[in-house]
Amino acid sequence: MSGTREKLEELQAILELAEEPAGETGIAKRKAKEIPSARERVRMLLDPGTFVEMGALMRHPGQPGAMYGDGVVTGRGYIDNRPVVVIAHDQTVHGGSVGEMFGRKVAAAMEFAYENACPVIAINDSGGARIQDAVASLAWYALMCRRQEDLSGFVPQIAIMLGKCAAGSVYGPVNMDVLVATEKSYMFVTGPEVIKAVTGESVTAEELGGAAVQASNGTVHHVAPTEREAFDWVRDYLSYLPSSCLEEPPVVNPGLEPEMTATDLELDSIIPDSDKVGYDMRDILLRIFDDGAFHEIGAATAGNLITGFARVDGRSIGVVANQPQVLGGALDAQCSDKATHFIRLCNAFGLPLVFVVDTPGVLPGLEEERNGVIKRGGRFFRAVIEATVPIVTVVTRKAYGGGYAVMGCKQLGADISLAWPTARIAVMGAESMVGITGRRQLEAAPAEQRAQVRQQMIDFYNATMATPWIAAERGYIDAVIEPSRTRLEIRKALRLLRGKDPRPKNNPRKHSLFPV
Repeated sequence: MSGTREKLEELQAILELAEEPAGETGIAKRKAKEIPSARERVRMLLDPGTFVEMGALMRHPGQPGAMYGDGVVTGRGYIDNRPVVVIAHDQTVHGGSVGEMFGRKVAAAMEFAYENACPVIAINDSGGARIQDAVASLAWYALMCRRQEDLSGFVPQIAIMLGKCAAGSVYGPVNMDVLVATEKSYMFVTGPEVIKAVTGESVTAEELGGAAVQASNGTVHHVAPTEREAFDWVRDYLSYLPSSCLEEPPVVNPGLEPEMTATDLELDSIIPDSDKVGYDMRDILLRIFDDGAFHEIGAATAGNLITGFARVDGRSIGVVANQPQVLGGALDAQCSDKATHFIRLCNAFGLPLVFVVDTPGVLPGLEEERNGVIKRGGRFFRAVIEATVPIVTVVTRKAYGGGYAVMGCKQLGADISLAWPTARIAVMGAESMVGITGRRQLEAAPAEQRAQVRQQMIDFYNATMATPWIAAERGYIDAVIEPSRTRLEIRKALRLLRGKDPRPKNNPRKHSLFPV
């Protein structure tokens, strides 16, 4: 009969084996790829010394030689002293593929996150379903997805893609709130070998689903050069969010710069005199929020629309802004998807929205119609309408047609709508107006005078119709403000709106239907 000492020695031996379940073979595999272990990744992400592992000794029963952990490391820890749950694939064990015990561990971790209302971070490096486990693998995929749905909108969910993310393993990350990747990672449903066998097409993993490709099409929300930088981005991202929808985000450095600053005054000359001259919207965003800080999401896709987090008076907000440097700030199908996702993310976790508007409207063209700009733009509209968080809108220059409406206009749901004197609010721009309503007048003018007449019509339209004054007179905007006062006006507006009831209106329906 063994004594306590022998049992402790046995425990130590088992724990050492569980730490490296694939032994020297697994260590060599990681060294060849120059990647850290799953546990090292978790510790890099979390506050030092806070990781508590769950289920380290789980393994497939009844299988001689079954490895501890079953290909996944799960546990809890802290980021900035706030609790989180972490799931990390261990690709040295069955390629990080999903087996029954893998599924049980992940499900238990998600249940812990649900019961304790804390964020979930999944570090993905998996080959997909485990062929040897047959239907058990598929069943646990489905069971994990059901638990993800319970967490969606309740606690933040972040996926980090650090290597291979293939087959069924793509559906977990894409159903989380945001997906972060490193430059050398990739994800796809069907790999290059299968595509070659089935269709005859030759394609590399990078061409098929590399991080840059997936970021360009909007699947990945941020690409980091290294694993460390990916973890830092996630930590910063979480600093803007509450631990769950039951809480509020951390308040950081409130009360800074309560009076107008030199930086504020720079806004009075930031808009070019000519409507045809672009400028970088980020130059405005960095001046109207706290500390010039802006945490952008989705920068690699739909550059005509900027989305990200900032702070106003120390409190987190979501920002949706047109970018005149890309497509003139026009709205297209892809940026509509980007906006819809971001608005719903902010609304789920109670972050007020600030729209900063400079758009000529919806991008015209055959390709856009084929891309479903109507349907995808309809989702953008619906996301704004359904948002119950405070909404403040600032029109800096153009706000034409559907662009005026969907970019947080007061009639769609904005609580407070502001405009700069440089704002142009109208159905369309002057050039388009002349082409539609002024055609006969131009045809009647002598040929040598048509250019002059056309310019006169444009100037008259811009001076009398495409102005903020008509909108202000009719109450469609609340105020026309000096650009230099924008930061302080946004601060006052959001202070005023802190008591807004975030609950959706009572309605007996089960749910609305999105255009899909």
